[in-house]
Amino acid sequence: MPNRPRQGSAARLPSSSLITPGARYRNTPRLPHHPADAAPSTAMYWSRAPVFGHLPDRALRGHSVTLIEGMVWQIGGCDQSGTCFPDIYTFNTDTMQWSHPETTGEGPPPCRAHSATQVDRRIFVFGGGAGLSFFNDLYVLDTVLRSWTKVVHPPNAKVPIPRRAHTTWLYKGKIYMFGGGNGEKALNDVWTLDVTVPYEEMRWEEVKVEGDKPGPRGYHTANLVRDVVVIIGGSDGSYMFDDVWVLNLNYMRWQQIKLETNKRRLGHTSTQVGSYLFVIGGHDGTQYSRDLQLFNLVTFQWEPRETKGRQPQGRGYHRAVLHDSRVFVFGGFDGMRVFEDVHVLDLAAAAYLPQVTSFMLMQEAEILR
Repeated sequence: MPNRPRQGSAARLPSSSLITPGARYRNTPRLPHHPADAAPSTAMYWSRAPVFGHLPDRALRGHSVTLIEGMVWQIGGCDQSGTCFPDIYTFNTDTMQWSHPETTGEGPPPCRAHSATQVDRRIFVFGGGAGLSFFNDLYVLDTVLRSWTKVVHPPNAKVPIPRRAHTTWLYKGKIYMFGGGNGEKALNDVWTLDVTVPYEEMRWEEVKVEGDKPGPRGYHTANLVRDVVVIIGGSDGSYMFDDVWVLNLNYMRWQQIKLETNKRRLGHTSTQVGSYLFVIGGHDGTQYSRDLQLFNLVTFQWEPRETKGRQPQGRGYHRAVLHDSRVFVFGGFDGMRVFEDVHVLDLAAAAYLPQVTSFMLMQEAEILR
């Protein structure tokens, strides 16, 4: 008889399967073998997700994840050896099932530290790099048709220089981009791209911003909060930042936030959960951190928050998304190992936070004027 994959294991299916030959496939979720740690029911609780399905072929860092209607689209990234890949995987946040969808069209080359911006049910992928190569091409993935389109600009069009480790966000029909690095220097420029027009009419435009600007940096985070973008940390290749900046998008003005305490962070994630930013992991100047720090968007100050359960190992260059009162963390790197796991932070008594959509920023007159 032919060998059959064991249930609950990442076994290899025979080539006659509908799954790609040699793929890692798990028929049923692998449940944890250790007892749950004692914790009050109100405490935020970490656990490792019992994933199954067509698992990613390798552990990844520097990938992107984009949440669209409960489905996470994971694109690119590199493995333990530093080799980058163009693969796409999807993860169902309700069932914990991985899939490996086929796509058509011309997609991005193998890369890491690119940006992936959601526009309705499309994902705009810009830049990134592999090895010593840096890119400034723009690709669009239609997640309904599962097809790629490469956006081609006219020969004389002005485009951002190649980069990776930058950040992007969508605001009033335009993709905004800040910072990153091109292998020779870190950047702190700001660009916009109008995505309300047909692909052939899309043009990049560099934006002049008023006020003292943050130093050039990459591997920072950027969160859009109403008309303000909050920039946390990052590095210019020689110095790791502990600052927080806001960019007023109505007046295109930078402002640095005065902090009571400072947190150095590089390669972390920052996920908005109501009136807080949940900052997870990253390098803190000494080591890859495993802690959770909350940045209060009302007071614009840091707040430590205790969690229970088995939190992820310290890591950076991972990705995180919020869905249905849970924060999901994907992959990452601790300086020696690249991770393939998915961890879940259950908000428990804080599950109301994602419903908090109206709140007053401290010193809002200064920040938003």
